[in-house]
Amino acid sequence: MSGDTANLGGRLPLVDSAALSPAQKQLFDQMTKTLLPWAESVGFQACTEDGRFIGPLNPMLLHPEITGSFLQLLFDEGEHTSLTERVRQVVILTVGAVWRADYELYAHAAVALKARLTEDAIRALGSGGQPDVLTDQEGIAHRVARQLSVEHQLDDELYREAEQTFGSSGVLDIVLLAGIYHTVCATLNAFDIPAPA
Repeated sequence: MSGDTANLGGRLPLVDSAALSPAQKQLFDQMTKTLLPWAESVGFQACTEDGRFIGPLNPMLLHPEITGSFLQLLFDEGEHTSLTERVRQVVILTVGAVWRADYELYAHAAVALKARLTEDAIRALGSGGQPDVLTDQEGIAHRVARQLSVEHQLDDELYREAEQTFGSSGVLDIVLLAGIYHTVCATLNAFDIPAPA
């Protein structure tokens, strides 16, 4: 874990768990039990050595009444999606690259590596490219996420290709996942939250 925590909150101070309201404490405890072990298991830093959240978790504590529901959406997407973990990480890295959200790219590079994407593929996705080593499904998911993120539209040809590959519900899964990570990246960029050194 990073020894220099002064700037890890970006524009926000890192919240001290001793100063939380009851609603914040409930959300803090939920994230401590779920997200921190997950982050540790895949190899990225989500809290400081003294237990303060970094990345998108810190600003989530500002408004737990809303962000608690957002967190539940995140859990539900992961549990009920029809997408493989590799396809999910391709979509997430594609969105992170469009936003140039350093923390998102840092965290999900680790998750993508655990999902067995190659380091070269992760680097290419993180810089906004499309790696040659993606499967057909992954390539289509990347193109859908990128076109929606950049152009805010999905052309008929790509839509038909995605629907043939994933089905209508799979296309919706890509759209919802991209939308979730647009919110995460917007939060990170609004508060200028960096990746750990």
